[in-house]
Amino acid sequence: MSPMILIIIVLYLAVTVAIGLIANKNAKTASSFHGAGLGVLMCVAAGTGEWLGGTSTTGVSEYGYDFGISGSWYTIANGIGIIFLAIFFAKLYRSLETVTVPGIIGHFIGTKARIVSSILLTFVMLAVGTSQVVAAGTLGAVFGLDYVAAVIVLGVGFIIYTLAGGMIAVGYTNMLHLVAMYGGVILAVLLAGSDVGGLTGMREALPESYFSMTAVGVPRVSSWVIASLLGACTAQAGIQPILAAKDVNVAKKASVITAFVVAPFGLLTAFLGMMAKIKFPDLVSGKEALPALMMSLNPVAGGIVLASILAAVLSTISPIILASGTMLTKDIYQRRLRPDATDAQVLRVSRITTAAAGVICIIVAILMYDSSRILDIVYFAYTLRGCMFVVLLLGIYWKRTSERGAIFGMLVTVAVGFLWVSFKAVTGTYPIHPGLNETYISVIAALVSTVIFSFIFKKQAQSQH
Repeated sequence: MSPMILIIIVLYLAVTVAIGLIANKNAKTASSFHGAGLGVLMCVAAGTGEWLGGTSTTGVSEYGYDFGISGSWYTIANGIGIIFLAIFFAKLYRSLETVTVPGIIGHFIGTKARIVSSILLTFVMLAVGTSQVVAAGTLGAVFGLDYVAAVIVLGVGFIIYTLAGGMIAVGYTNMLHLVAMYGGVILAVLLAGSDVGGLTGMREALPESYFSMTAVGVPRVSSWVIASLLGACTAQAGIQPILAAKDVNVAKKASVITAFVVAPFGLLTAFLGMMAKIKFPDLVSGKEALPALMMSLNPVAGGIVLASILAAVLSTISPIILASGTMLTKDIYQRRLRPDATDAQVLRVSRITTAAAGVICIIVAILMYDSSRILDIVYFAYTLRGCMFVVLLLGIYWKRTSERGAIFGMLVTVAVGFLWVSFKAVTGTYPIHPGLNETYISVIAALVSTVIFSFIFKKQAQSQH
């Protein structure tokens, strides 16, 4: 690798860590660490990290390499989900004065449901975070490091700056990441596009299917959209900045802006995957498309673009581990274990749980790395998260929803979802029908099981949520 590329990457990581350390002066209380009184810009910057990560770069470019422009449905679907959140739930959520999604569930269903959902959503966050660390590791070969070394080096970096500044660090660093991501990807599209003859050259070199928005498969696209519609409303990392917004109007406005920042990004990275298909048609895996394309650029441009990929990964990992730590601290430690904890104790536990979440993501990423597509891993987690929203919807709008019914509904949904994915991994198909994927079956399981168990375990008067 060119020394210039390495210098640019190291400088970018150093600047990111420095910004996080500077933010430390504004994160001296538990509320500031988790987020409080955020304006529109901070909400947008912190929130986009949930949606524009390693999956929106290396993951979407992989689908661009294999299928074409339809891979962009990943970020388009996310944008649709965020708009849904903005229109129907941002105002309600912000009015509840909580910083966690389980806190919202607890308000409508009960304290025990809050704790169970906190544990399950933490596992979901860790799964998404692990996929981002895997994405970081795939950049190791480009940096001149092996996979494990890249995971450890980058992992230590994002843990340090997140622990230092909490939500303030996430917001500040993600402002930098957003500029780097869009700037770097647009630069890559322009440079790589000139090498392949622009859009005309791409149409001549690629099959017509690569320009169809349904080539990736209608069932896959529809499941992505459904998962995004449901998942956007229970995505702790994406919702936490909204819950920490200065007021309801800021929360709603930030949600709308975030959607329009997120949606178009996948179009650019899908184009990069398509360009890589032209330049490197014989890659072993589409996962190698973006790194291979970047290495073909001149050193300065390649370094800038690789920094933008790193920015995408860092922009997601940091809010993910912060979200995990926030749920464990607010919903379990402060709510259940130590309700009388001082602010200093809550802040200390918040940093410990956030660091632990980062370490877990690193360890699991090292142990699980294989040829599995990053997007598939992430969307399974999104499916489970979306099903939590199905349970929450019942709690809000169906008065017979009982706490025990909701808890059993969540547990049954997780079990069914894992069964579906495991069966597909072993046999290559789904148990009942090829079109009945994990998204559809999990939504059905959440709805049916919560209703059935709510009838079995009838709702009782609950004095405290």
